[in-house]
Amino acid sequence: MSVETFDVRSDAKPAVTVTPAAVGHLLKQLAPKGLSGVRIHLEKSGCTGFKYEIDEVAGPEEGDVAVELDSGLTLCVPASDLPQLNGMELDYVQEGLNRRLVINNPNVRDACGCGESFSFED
Repeated sequence: MSVETFDVRSDAKPAVTVTPAAVGHLLKQLAPKGLSGVRIHLEKSGCTGFKYEIDEVAGPEEGDVAVELDSGLTLCVPASDLPQLNGMELDYVQEGLNRRLVINNPNVRDACGCGESFSFED
């Protein structure tokens, strides 16, 4: 199984990379609800500025860029958040007995000590 990516311009690096583990987890969570999409976006939060929100959705909202990955998962990202999310990887990892979604974003400049929020380069 290969990593799936969603790219808004053919000459750009992938805007968002979704690992096979993350795709499998998300599809498993969505199936009982009859959904097949997630929307990844930024919200203002905490002392540093932003946090990620991942919502289960039936389809894109107005202003979203939406791509259906080969797995059948639809990934929706607000066009306004693409500059901050460009190059981001969404993964699902196991650490001991715990499993969680992990977002690796090369654009994050600072994160607060409690892990609640982060900021980007200006």
